[in-house]
Amino acid sequence: KDKRFSGSLKLPHMNRPKMNVCVLGDAYHMDVAAKIGVPSMDAEALKKLNKNKKLIKKLARKYDAFLASESLIKQIPRILGPGLNKAGKFPAAIQQSDDINAKITETRSTVKFQLKKVLCLAVAVGNVEMTEDQLVQNIVLTVNFLVSLLKKNWQNVRSLYIKSTMGKPFRIY
Repeated sequence: KDKRFSGSLKLPHMNRPKMNVCVLGDAYHMDVAAKIGVPSMDAEALKKLNKNKKLIKKLARKYDAFLASESLIKQIPRILGPGLNKAGKFPAAIQQSDDINAKITETRSTVKFQLKKVLCLAVAVGNVEMTEDQLVQNIVLTVNFLVSLLKKNWQNVRSLYIKSTMGKPFRIY
């Protein structure tokens, strides 16, 4: 029996505003990223890491997510090897026409569900600056999406908790 599943969902309100995003881009995306003050690297900078596992791991640890130009995305496994994939941070594609700021906001408000062998899942759905309504919207959307991923829907959910960073967990199901 393989119980694993994975999926990602874009929430209506940004849940991780402090998330570090790095742009791996061609000349055009490098310029745009520099204008809006987003850290970025071009193909040359990536080639300098020349498949050095330690440096690639360090890069993967430094940023929470990556965006890459469509022209560059096919080369990334060849330049970097499997390092980013192992860390679960393979870059999302951006086109010339895309607004990088919008794409970063989208990345920051996307949650990933990945159920591996452990049958327990934790997802960030909000932060301290959000209003109660925004939190409720995010939580309801996340829970419904999670339930839709499961085979027998609600019968496969034993319990659901909401927890703040330092607060007590609060059972909602």
